[in-house]
Amino acid sequence: MKVLKRIIIVIILLAILGLGIIAGIAINDGYNMYKVAIEETSLEDKINNIKSIENYTKLEELPKIYKDAVLAVEDHRFYKHGGVDIISIGRAVIKDIQAMSFVEGGSTITQQVAKNTYFTQEKKITRKIAEVFMAREIEKNYSKDEILEIYLNTSYFGDGYYTVKEASRGYFEKEPIQMTDYESIMLAGIPNAPSVYSPTKNAELSKQRQRQVANAMVKNGYITEKEANKILQDN
Repeated sequence: MKVLKRIIIVIILLAILGLGIIAGIAINDGYNMYKVAIEETSLEDKINNIKSIENYTKLEELPKIYKDAVLAVEDHRFYKHGGVDIISIGRAVIKDIQAMSFVEGGSTITQQVAKNTYFTQEKKITRKIAEVFMAREIEKNYSKDEILEIYLNTSYFGDGYYTVKEASRGYFEKEPIQMTDYESIMLAGIPNAPSVYSPTKNAELSKQRQRQVANAMVKNGYITEKEANKILQDN
């Protein structure tokens, strides 16, 4: 019996050691991916290029409820974390283990900026680690408002729209600041899956996603349930 226990302990220790080695390799590869990316194009150049695009949309051009909707559904702790949200990552890891698949990444808005500006959308652990290093670099050099603004100008809204200004003009035929509460909440939900939630592709799914965004706003204290119901009925 004692021999069996020793064997089990040795196996567990070897498994832990193996996982540690694998994690170390992944972290090293992720760091190298980050270094190569930022050496090819500096963060300052990358951000300046984004700010120079046509129809770049500034935060002051957006309704408050739109910004609140984005934060509620994408990263409600955005103004509290330093670029990486350990709570969200932990929750995502649990869901991934339960699903036995990479279904949720726990990415913050800053991490999504890193992904949108430097990396691919491919779900690989090395890219996720590189994204973390890049997110920390972004947080060191830009304010939260600047990061949020960059995020909103590097997200895809479907139908060929890559900025909020393009999307609001295309979907609603109006400038972003003129969007109604209903339109703002709808638009906030589209980047999660543009080909699915674009109102021109599937109006019903777009409304379902809009309800999810409204529920997230209620859950995180941006609006009340009564206000959410009124907004969704006002169209």
